[in-house]
Amino acid sequence: MTTADGGDSPSRLEGKVSAIIVCWILGFGSLVSWNSMLTIGDYYYNLFPNYHPSRVLTLVYQPFAFGTMAILAYNESKINTRRRNIFGYSLFFASSFMLIVLDLATSGRGGLGSFIGICAFVASFGVADACVQGGIVGDLSFMLPEFIQSFFAGLAASGAVTSALRLITKAVFEKSDNGLRKGTMLFLAISTFFEFLCLLLYTYYFPKLPIVKYFRSKAASEGAKTVKADLVAAGIQTKDDLTFSFLQLEDSASQVERLSNKQLFLQNVDYALDLYLIYVLTLSIFPGFLYENTGEHQLGTWYPLVLIAAYNVWDLISRYLPLVKFLKIESRKTLTIAILSRFLLIPAFYFTAKYGDQGWMILLVSFLGLTNGHLTVCVMTAAPKGYKGPEQNALGNLLVLFLLGGIFSGVALDWLWLIGKKNAF
Repeated sequence: MTTADGGDSPSRLEGKVSAIIVCWILGFGSLVSWNSMLTIGDYYYNLFPNYHPSRVLTLVYQPFAFGTMAILAYNESKINTRRRNIFGYSLFFASSFMLIVLDLATSGRGGLGSFIGICAFVASFGVADACVQGGIVGDLSFMLPEFIQSFFAGLAASGAVTSALRLITKAVFEKSDNGLRKGTMLFLAISTFFEFLCLLLYTYYFPKLPIVKYFRSKAASEGAKTVKADLVAAGIQTKDDLTFSFLQLEDSASQVERLSNKQLFLQNVDYALDLYLIYVLTLSIFPGFLYENTGEHQLGTWYPLVLIAAYNVWDLISRYLPLVKFLKIESRKTLTIAILSRFLLIPAFYFTAKYGDQGWMILLVSFLGLTNGHLTVCVMTAAPKGYKGPEQNALGNLLVLFLLGGIFSGVALDWLWLIGKKNAF
């Protein structure tokens, strides 16, 4: 990394490791609340056996996530990124806490009213997800690829950690009174804590890291207005700040031309569609199919939890594989071919559920997670290259929009697995 005059500036890159760790925690917090909801699905199936909770809650979550993300992506250049992300983490924190309050207020009873209340808080998770995921990815897109990789690894880690905790709590509380409920309360408490931690880290610690200030200052010099509040929070208020020579007068920065969202989309349409197709396939299987279409096996009530855990663990592992250079897929054509070939998993899951035993299903779910995480990171770290700060921010938001669009479509298509199933609707 060099300065504007071509000289090395190691002091400006201080805090790289700290930033990578914080990005991982921010990614973890971006999905820990939602992954907790998915992982405690067995509790909600016990409370609401006729409401298809894993499918319904996912279907409630995604329209709010996708709709909010569409609005934010369209207005990305005018939005204060700092306020957007702080609002998102605050909403995650408040909603996670209110789920605990709701369960305590109803004494863990089912019923339509309680289910509607849960759906309302899940909808707020969707809004928070769009605020945070698009905002953070857009922010990190003009920094280092390692930051994006770490953020997406944190996203996957939230699933792996919650799955591991769910298996532990099930073993600990299985024979106790209200064991499912006790495990659920523990999960929601952990989620609430991590959301609060993310709020503190993003608000007070992350903006002050030298490497973060460096890249945000550079983005500001290229015309990015979304970072202004972050620079002020970091103590950089004028162009006379000698620490970062990239920061220029606001009026000169505003004259820097940038590509429109339409131009960015047309130049990166393959990356956008790649992300869409990755998540259409994944969410058409995970988690609804795994809870309701895999039948009865020797593992009994442990079976869906083991499947969810297998997916989450391999999804996490695979997000570190692109750090190994020869495993990283950088060719745009190869990425598209690999992503399209994943659709062979649909007949594979159908016939495995119908004729295979639990070992084959666990193997297949592991492969689903492996390909999902690996291909996601390959696309996200390859796409934002060759652009200025404001364009990278906008492209990051567009890619997250297509990612969430793929999730939304996959969730809707997941209901097709219920066709012909007894007591499906």
